[in-house]
Amino acid sequence: MSPGGPSMVVSGQLYPRPDRPSSLTPDTAVISPQDPTLLIGSSLQATCSVHGDLQGPTAEGLYWTLNGRRLPPELSRMLNASTLALALANLNGSRQQSGDNLVCHAQDGSILAGSCLYVGLPPEKPFNISCWSKNMKDLTCRWTPGAHGETFLHTNYSLKYKLRWYGQDNTCEEYHTVGPHSCHIPKDLALFTPYEIWVEATNRLGSARSDVLTLDILDVVTTDPPPDVHVSRVGGLEDQLSVRWVSPPALKDFLFQAKYQIRYRVEDSVDWKVVDDVSNQTSCRLAGLKPGTVYFVQVRCNPFGIYGSKKAGIWSEWSHPTAASTPRSGEHPNMPSSGPVRRELKQFLGWLKKHAYCSNLSFRLYDQWRAWMQKSHKTRNQDEGILPSGRRSSARGPAR
Repeated sequence: MSPGGPSMVVSGQLYPRPDRPSSLTPDTAVISPQDPTLLIGSSLQATCSVHGDLQGPTAEGLYWTLNGRRLPPELSRMLNASTLALALANLNGSRQQSGDNLVCHAQDGSILAGSCLYVGLPPEKPFNISCWSKNMKDLTCRWTPGAHGETFLHTNYSLKYKLRWYGQDNTCEEYHTVGPHSCHIPKDLALFTPYEIWVEATNRLGSARSDVLTLDILDVVTTDPPPDVHVSRVGGLEDQLSVRWVSPPALKDFLFQAKYQIRYRVEDSVDWKVVDDVSNQTSCRLAGLKPGTVYFVQVRCNPFGIYGSKKAGIWSEWSHPTAASTPRSGEHPNMPSSGPVRRELKQFLGWLKKHAYCSNLSFRLYDQWRAWMQKSHKTRNQDEGILPSGRRSSARGPAR
């Protein structure tokens, strides 16, 4: 018979049918207890009783396997001519949540009876429930299953929710949307009324219930990442980039505030630098960058204060990276590459980088200062007779 030959099902499990025929069949014997559920560390006393119209001591030659492995003979003993007993001590957790396969075999290897052995732990109290609403249209929640988490048994988690002061319990139906312990409520949610939310965990050894989380949808709103993020050069400034974006369109009809964060990195790095003080602006100028370098920039939004909510809000995902490069050193002819103007420029940018990343007022002052410095530099060069190329003029004054 080929390896892919017929199979047989015993106690809900599929086993290969032995190659050698036997006068014993799965109806010939029974395992007791059938499909037991036990705590980790427990002991099991099981029996395989044969009842067939056979001659001789029918239990002689029988043996046990657990998950396909033959158990040592010293764990078994014959109770009588038709019953083989098995003693297992200090059981470990089941290797599979559907139960371990405990099988009684005839001497020729054929399967007489099977049982599923469930060994594990009761569920622990779920905790750390967190929820968020995308643009006030839905609600997604996730949780931590328990201090230890693993029960070694199939454990069912149900997210329950209800309006705080009235209404009936509801059960979330869309599970595993943002991870193994999460659920999504897509619609039919009320605003301006708090919800009570909790998680129930059940398995063969018991049940547990989390603490109740009370929340208002308006307090847990998040939104889509800012669209249309544009990054561009600031004239010939070799160490700055301008970033612009638009506010979340999905919330345009609601009364809310927003704050933004920017992060950026150089092209060949995985380390992001975060700009926190963008506040509610939709533009920012990054300073202190490396000349002639490609940067990737992302923006995210935190909508808060929706209809007067006092909560801090929840950050959106980051926008898709947008790339731009700073000018190379000396690429812009109007920017001095050395001398007192350049030194003063670096001093100003150092202060700007430290104190006012995205302050529009600071950058307006900087632009005015830069224009004045360039004009002053040009005037000084003219007074000293320096050509744009940097060479001094050879013209002589009138002869005396």
